Amino acid sequence: MRLLLDTCTFIWMTSGDRELSEPVRAAVLDPDNEMFLSVVSAWELSVQYALRHVTLPEPPSQYVPKRRRSYGLQSLPLDEESALHVARLPSFHRDPFDRMLICQAIVHGLTLVTPDRLIVQYGVHTLW
Repeated sequence: MRLLLDTCTFIWMTSGDRELSEPVRAAVLDPDNEMFLSVVSAWELSVQYALRHVTLPEPPSQYVPKRRRSYGLQSLPLDEESALHVARLPSFHRDPFDRMLICQAIVHGLTLVTPDRLIVQYGVHTLW
């Protein structure tokens, strides 16, 4: 499986939080799965950190690349096709970061690992 982690999933996974479901725990431990972290999540974490809405043990500029590498996550850049796909989405979800992750999952054929039930309405493959 090719998995795209939602931002909250990345935080919970890298902090050892118990919020992850059993299917997600199994999927992230399966060496046959490819896992991706979008630059959109890095951007969201940077914004949330600057606004003091999220606490990290170190600044995102250090936290994200260190944790991404240590968990074997590939960086997923934001490409033009994904950015333009956002105009085709209905307005079920208003969060621009989540909407972009949805577009990236659709365009790149990825399963979005997220607890967000609104995302399922987009017809994107999800895991939780």
